[in-house]
Amino acid sequence: VQLQASGGGLVQAGDSLRLSCAASGRDLSGYAKGWFRQSMGKEREFVAAISWTGEYTLYADPVKGRFTISRDNVKDTVYLHMNSLEPEDTAIYICAAGVWQQPLQTLPTRYDYWGQGTLVTVSS
Repeated sequence: VQLQASGGGLVQAGDSLRLSCAASGRDLSGYAKGWFRQSMGKEREFVAAISWTGEYTLYADPVKGRFTISRDNVKDTVYLHMNSLEPEDTAIYICAAGVWQQPLQTLPTRYDYWGQGTLVTVSS
């Protein structure tokens, strides 16, 4: 099973980015999906999660109102739309999938599959 994240890059504060994470090797379209981020010297931090239907979403307080998580189950891909980026958002962004349904989970230990990260750097 692979979760391939893409879309990271170097942007300026206030810019937007869209991250994608496509699953392969196994059908994960029925799994809940999440995004985490990890910056230098810090623990992995929950960013957002979405139920397998897309009906329910959950966001960490620092990104609420700026980031939107969405999914396309036909493509088995989850997205993270990031607006009004701030230097504090600089991190490696990592996607994950969990077999559970509700409630949406924020702890990394609750996720079953992980992708590699994509680096987002926000300059001031």
